[in-house]
Amino acid sequence: MFSPKHNPAAHLLAEAVMPFGDHLEELRKRMILALIAIVPLFLVAMGFSSQLLDVVIAPVQRALNDAGLASQLIETAPAETFMTALRLSVVGTILAGSPWIMFQAWLFVAPGLYANERRFVYILLPLSAVLTLSAVVFLYVVLMPLMLSFFIGFGATVSNSPAKTAPVPEGVVFPSVPLLGADPETIEPGMIWYNTDLNELRLVVPGHKGGAPEVLAAPMTRSAGIIQQYRVAEYTKMFLGLAMSFSVGFQTPAVVLLLGWVGIIEPRNLLKYRRHVMMVCLVLGAVLTPADPASMILLAIPLYFLFELGVVLHRLLPAERVSRGFGRKKEPADAGDE
Repeated sequence: MFSPKHNPAAHLLAEAVMPFGDHLEELRKRMILALIAIVPLFLVAMGFSSQLLDVVIAPVQRALNDAGLASQLIETAPAETFMTALRLSVVGTILAGSPWIMFQAWLFVAPGLYANERRFVYILLPLSAVLTLSAVVFLYVVLMPLMLSFFIGFGATVSNSPAKTAPVPEGVVFPSVPLLGADPETIEPGMIWYNTDLNELRLVVPGHKGGAPEVLAAPMTRSAGIIQQYRVAEYTKMFLGLAMSFSVGFQTPAVVLLLGWVGIIEPRNLLKYRRHVMMVCLVLGAVLTPADPASMILLAIPLYFLFELGVVLHRLLPAERVSRGFGRKKEPADAGDE
């Protein structure tokens, strides 16, 4: 056996191999650098946690308001809203800091990869990030309003029996309350009106401890057997769960591309089974959503088109082309033997 001193290739290999202790030191360094950026991001997220919570609960408030119901969410525990804001801050920090975290992870593993292996990562990581962002935007803009409208409309029809009617006793005078689309610019204690935009009966009272007059509100709701008042923690938990499920489901093109690259599947052959793929998408739509018909179909359709996108990407970016690099001509078969 040749020693590294007499074998130049073995000598270079010995220099390229990093000892285990150095690996641990490099990992510790990358983790510290990742945390250095995460901590300030978390502090910033906590500073804007109330605004972030406003953004998350806006869809359900709009859906309730459109249905003619009170749009307030309720809190049933002293720390519920704070813990919900804290959870959103953690999620927001992870999302905002994920590019930096992935960059540090890439700096840790990149030295152990060949140049052709790195090219696959250069495609998969940006593609995955774009798909994740698309999933959250699609959920927030398209699916959440339709899904909430379905559930709220269904709940409003349960036990919605009309109230009894009877002749009005003689001498009874009904008070008149003005119906306003917005609050008056100038208010004084004792004023009362109904805000048709907020579905609230609003009353002006003297300010607390001699302060400026304040407006107190009583949410109004339709006469029904079920009053729809949602907990802020439960709604936020549902939203985050759906966001995570959609983020996973929208990775279909990346999964198809990766499985095609490693040779596990041949996407072109899968096109023969389009009906089976559509059935799988419908099943995923039922599993990843609350299983109402609208949201199930609205998720199944994008998942199927994302599968088709994965097939198209595999045709445009076959493994051989990615491995040798873009813009390079294919080398002769015997080039590596010279």
